Amino acid sequence: MRRIPHTGTERHQPTERTASDRSVDNLLMQVAQGDQDSFAGVYDALAPPVMGLACRILLDEAQAEEVTQDVMIEVWRTADRFRPEYGAAKTWVLTLAHRRAVDRVRSAQASAERERKAALLDSPAPFDEVIEAVEGKEEQARVHRCLAGLGSIQRIPLVLAYYQGLTCAEVAAALSTPSGTVKSRMRTGLRKLRACLETDR
Repeated sequence: MRRIPHTGTERHQPTERTASDRSVDNLLMQVAQGDQDSFAGVYDALAPPVMGLACRILLDEAQAEEVTQDVMIEVWRTADRFRPEYGAAKTWVLTLAHRRAVDRVRSAQASAERERKAALLDSPAPFDEVIEAVEGKEEQARVHRCLAGLGSIQRIPLVLAYYQGLTCAEVAAALSTPSGTVKSRMRTGLRKLRACLETDR
């Protein structure tokens, strides 16, 4: 059964918290009661880990900064939804950050796919990462054609893993997809790519 991420509204077994965790919990509860000064402490404690998580998912510092600001604004506006009995403030805020970063990835993927399809009407879409990795114009063209023939759910994990250096777990996190599903899609994509390259000679 798929595990449902913590949102601050469902119950789960609380984990042991450090003194720092408890301090941030208290600050966030004060923010929920209207204490604006306490938000500075919440921001200083949680913005760095939010930024780190967003960077790992988005692989783009500028976008990660935007996500961090959006998340912290959301924390300020919805502080009253935090329930310390369900989990630490850090867990709650990082869950918000993960969701927002994944939404940004999905939006970018959808936009890129639309642009790719539009470009294919006029000319082949450029797969720069692949082209740079393959020597020879003829080989580049073959890989280009074969990659273009893959579905996006198979092509994107391959590009992320083999041309941007992400591990399978990182690809799964970036796409918000189970690791087993990502591995299966990559294996299928590699088989199709290999078959295409063997026939396109």
